Amino acid sequence: MSTEITKIQELLKDIIHPETGLNIVESGILAEVKEESRELFITLEFTKSTDPFLNSIKNSIKEKLENNFGSTYIINIVTKTKKVVKPKIKTTAGVEEVANIIAIASGKGGVGKSTITVNLAVALAQMGYKCGVVDADIFGPSIPKMFGIENEKPSVVVENGKELIVPVEKYGIKILSIGFFIDPKNAAIWRGPMASGVLKQFINDAKWGELDFLLFDLPPGTSDIHLTLVQSVPVTGAVIVSTPQQVAIADARKGVAMFRADGINVPVLGIVENMSWFTPEELPENKYYIFGKGGVEALAEETQIQILGQIPIVQSICESGDIGKPVASNPRTIQGKAFEDLAVKFVEAVEKRNKELPKTQQVVVK
Repeated sequence: MSTEITKIQELLKDIIHPETGLNIVESGILAEVKEESRELFITLEFTKSTDPFLNSIKNSIKEKLENNFGSTYIINIVTKTKKVVKPKIKTTAGVEEVANIIAIASGKGGVGKSTITVNLAVALAQMGYKCGVVDADIFGPSIPKMFGIENEKPSVVVENGKELIVPVEKYGIKILSIGFFIDPKNAAIWRGPMASGVLKQFINDAKWGELDFLLFDLPPGTSDIHLTLVQSVPVTGAVIVSTPQQVAIADARKGVAMFRADGINVPVLGIVENMSWFTPEELPENKYYIFGKGGVEALAEETQIQILGQIPIVQSICESGDIGKPVASNPRTIQGKAFEDLAVKFVEAVEKRNKELPKTQQVVVK
C-alpha cells in the first residue's frame, strides 16, 4: 500500500457515521481506496442501500479530500450494499449429534428383541455412554412398560421457532415411544405411511442432543418401518436378535439379508441369541436347552457374523420387564453380568466397524 493511500485512509477516519458513532474506516464502510493516474477510486459498502447518511458521507469524503489535496485527484466514489451472511443457527433437533445409530431387529416376533434393546441400553449407560432408545415398533410399543414409565408424557420445547419433542429419561437414557401418546388399551390401527410418519417425527423433531448410541427397537420382520429408518438416517449398524429355535433362525437369516441387500448395505454388527438356555434361579450352574442348541452358532458361521451375546432364560428377566426394572441395572447378578458382557462386545463391534468401514449412506429411493 502506497504512502499516499495510507494518508488518505487516515484522513477518512475523521468521518463518522452519525447513527453508529464509528468512523467509516474502522466500521468497514470504506471498503477500498485505489489510485490510478491521479484518479482516486473509493468504494463504500453500507449494510443497507437505504442508509439515510449515504449521501452526506459521500459529500464529507469529497470535501475532506479536496481540502487536503486540492485538484490533485479526480475523486470517484462508488457505493455498494454489503451482503450480510446470517449466522447459521444451531438447532438441537434431530440426530446430528448422535455418533452411532443402531437398528435392533429380528426376523420373528416374540424373540425378546425389546428386552435386549432395553437391557443393552441400560448396560451402556452404566458404562458411561450417552444412550437413547426409539421404540420403533409402532404397532406394539412395549418400551415404556419395560422402563416403568408408562404414565410419562414427553414435554415439548420451542427452539428457533420449531417445536421439539423432549424424550423421557430413565436410568440416564433418553426414550421415545408411540406408547407415550396413545391409550395403552387401544390398538394402533394405522396404515404404513402413518406409522412411518411417526418414526420420522421421532427422528427429526426430537431433542436428542449429543449421544454415543441411539438404539432403534424395530418391529419384527422387514417392513415400511425398516425402510423408513434406513432412508431417514445413516444407520451405523444392525444387531439381529434370535432364539435357538429353527423357525426363529430362518427368519433371522432374512433379517440379515435385508440389511445386506444392494442399495441398503447396513453392516450387521452381530447376533444376540436370546433364551439360549433355561437356568433356574436356585441352580445357576444348570443349563437346560429347551429351545434347542447350536442353531445360532451355525447361522453366525454361515453369515460370517459374530455372536455378541447369549442371554439365558431366567424368570427374573421376564419379571423385570413386567415391573419396569431392567435386570441390567444390577450387573452383580448373573443376568446383569450377561448384559454387561453383551454391551462390552457390542461397543467393540461398533468401534471395529467405524475403524474399518466408511460411514453408511442413507438409502435413496429411485
